Amino acid sequence: MDTQAQSSAAPAAWCRFSGPSPPEPYLRLLPVLESAGIQPQNSTPSDPRPVVLFIDQLDNSVLDKIRESAQGGRRLMAIAFGCNLPMAERWSVLAAGACDLLEWDSEGTTIPQVLAKIERWDEVEMILQSAAVREQIVGAGPDWLAMLRQIVEIAALTLAPVLITGESGTGKELIASLIHAIDRRSTKGEFVLLDCTTIVPELAGSEFFGHERGAYTGAVGQRDGAFALAHRGTLFLDEVGELPMTLQASLLRVVQERTYKRVGSNEWRAADFRLICATNRDLIAEGSRGAFRRDLYYRIAACTFHLPPLRYRPDDILPLARHFLRQHYPSELDIDFDDAVCKYLLAREYPGNVRDLKQIVGRMAYRHPGAGRITLGDVPPEDRPSIDEASVDWKGEPFRRSVQRAVSMGFGLKEIGRSAEEVAEEFVVEQESGNLQRAARRLGITDRALQMRRAARRQTDS
Repeated sequence: MDTQAQSSAAPAAWCRFSGPSPPEPYLRLLPVLESAGIQPQNSTPSDPRPVVLFIDQLDNSVLDKIRESAQGGRRLMAIAFGCNLPMAERWSVLAAGACDLLEWDSEGTTIPQVLAKIERWDEVEMILQSAAVREQIVGAGPDWLAMLRQIVEIAALTLAPVLITGESGTGKELIASLIHAIDRRSTKGEFVLLDCTTIVPELAGSEFFGHERGAYTGAVGQRDGAFALAHRGTLFLDEVGELPMTLQASLLRVVQERTYKRVGSNEWRAADFRLICATNRDLIAEGSRGAFRRDLYYRIAACTFHLPPLRYRPDDILPLARHFLRQHYPSELDIDFDDAVCKYLLAREYPGNVRDLKQIVGRMAYRHPGAGRITLGDVPPEDRPSIDEASVDWKGEPFRRSVQRAVSMGFGLKEIGRSAEEVAEEFVVEQESGNLQRAARRLGITDRALQMRRAARRQTDS
């Protein structure tokens, strides 16, 4: 049975039992659920509202139902009742796609907790769908969407320091700007960006702390540093991993004490700002080799978000490209790429990630006369693939030779097909660093099917 939450305390959500037919304990729960404002209602698979799934046992069929219900980034809360799940099984519920797992309290005290969580989800979703977010951030992949929800929640509902990691060009500065934009402080100050790669060591103290007139040779006037400029606002330290150790110690003190002195001054000043840092380095590894202070890392990394490279977001390439194209033609609502250019964009590699994609779209837009769709002729000569690259067919000569060799050795279609599937699976799983959900999406199968195929292959090999 499906029910829809319609109380004033929480937005709509579907509630269902995991099995084929609800058992008596679940049916006895319905009056309790209705008293909380949850009324019977049918749901559809495409409905975006959250799902509350009651489970009285955990097996593969239940995990499959969780995966199915959570597809496309749909949020799901699992509630166990009448069963005491071991820790390993509890983690498997979250791994299957559930956002949370609660235990049902027979006295009904779980309901307020459920409604509070769903209310929080709805608040985050409203911010996520706002113009402030949608006009800046493009992407709808499940992993990307899940991360954006976490970013929105931390940005809007807390003042926690944030560390953003990822390769160059993945959008770290854009995410930092978004966090500041949806920060709900009533007296919010400015967004101050300091690129740590451009700091001159001799002037570093002035850059951060500011200085008094005459503090050193050349200090002809008083100057505010980054801490003063970001007071009651947001301080974004880009490429924080480039800071020398002496500045790391100074920053740690300010973050801990929330006070600082200008160079040449004895007066302590307040440093009330939200700190956002970004880096393309592995700061934990840097700390292990003594290049980054571990105590500073744990101060700036209260919440950490890793932005994936564009090669892990193939479904977002065309939406991003169209977003960048509309920036060049804001009044042309129908501007688009023709099919050949779409194929070119999807096949192209982007070593510079999203920034790289934005630049190639810009170069095409500069050549486009403004009427009709972007065509292959708008691709600058220096960005065009060579004839050999453009004509590469994955089913070309190397593939034919491999199949011919297998046939000549006496292997039939079944063995050849199975071997090709195994090679593809292992290749994609390795590329995705063992993440079976991402690998399964690239292979066009469910992650459950991929798990079963790998388990069956291990049994055969053993």
